[in-house]
Amino acid sequence: MASTLFTQNIIACIWDFDKTLIPGYMQAPLFRRYGIDESNFWAETNKLVETYKKRGYHLSPEISYLNHLLTYVLAGPLGGLNNKILQECGAEIGFYPGLPDFFDRAKGFVHERPEYVKHEISLEHYIVSTGIASMVRGSAIAKHTDGIWACEFIENLLQPGFLKQKELALSAESEIAQIGLVIDNTTKTRAIFEINKGTNKNPAIDVNAMMAAGDRRIPFQNMIYIADGPSDVPSFSVVKSGGGRAYGVYNPADAAEFAQNDRLRQSGRIDHYGPADYTASSNTTQWLRMHIHQICDRIVTDREAAVLLKAAKPPRHLTATPEEEAATRHAKAPKQASFLE
Repeated sequence: MASTLFTQNIIACIWDFDKTLIPGYMQAPLFRRYGIDESNFWAETNKLVETYKKRGYHLSPEISYLNHLLTYVLAGPLGGLNNKILQECGAEIGFYPGLPDFFDRAKGFVHERPEYVKHEISLEHYIVSTGIASMVRGSAIAKHTDGIWACEFIENLLQPGFLKQKELALSAESEIAQIGLVIDNTTKTRAIFEINKGTNKNPAIDVNAMMAAGDRRIPFQNMIYIADGPSDVPSFSVVKSGGGRAYGVYNPADAAEFAQNDRLRQSGRIDHYGPADYTASSNTTQWLRMHIHQICDRIVTDREAAVLLKAAKPPRHLTATPEEEAATRHAKAPKQASFLE
């Protein structure tokens, strides 16, 4: 007998990282540790595509900063950098007010009304970032999340002929040497589809496989995407076009970020925006709580409507009982004339 794959009673908050959960870029603690001028690194990175083009090379902007980090490793300034050190630097990342506690509070929003509890509604948090996965995993917010998509580095490279080796050597002095995974502003949308279809929870489901809307683990209309700016427009668009919510955040101390969010709102890219303040009384917390409740209300309505639609009517007597006959006679009795009719 055919049945749906998932009950679709899960809500997903999907988060960008840099300038959404933290005021700056996550790599700052790494540069401090190695004594590298952060502003100079990003200035160099921003010039890579143009400079290489003059030399006849084509460089994808999405991997330029990852390549430049590897160049710093090879050239010496970041010598010995590995995923363990990246994770240690992640522990030094400072978050906006209210984080990471807000992630747990938000999960409590879906338990604030008895009907939400009755239908076992839950909320999950996902981070989808162009930053470095090891740093996010080492940060204080990692244990509050249900999944992390970000860029990965490989160390201890497999050497030519590795398929013929019975044992593969691992070096304690290993350092990152290759890019393992790139998450850019376009491939972020693939992560959203993986969350949508449940690929991250069931590897048997291919993200490119055809899947009916009713079979997807978290429908787009159950999603809220939270990010800081124009680079997230593809993700905003995917979630909004599917019936979900898109929310922009800005640094309260930066007028330019406020104006940027306002332009996104006026152009219809986002539903609303607010300060990157996740304390209990902030506008952002209140907006997210209200819309999480609205999604909960729709889930309850949809699920109860489905029960009414699928529940069979109880069997009735083919021959009327004495009580049913009496009720029928009463209904058919002539009514007294009334001047009020």
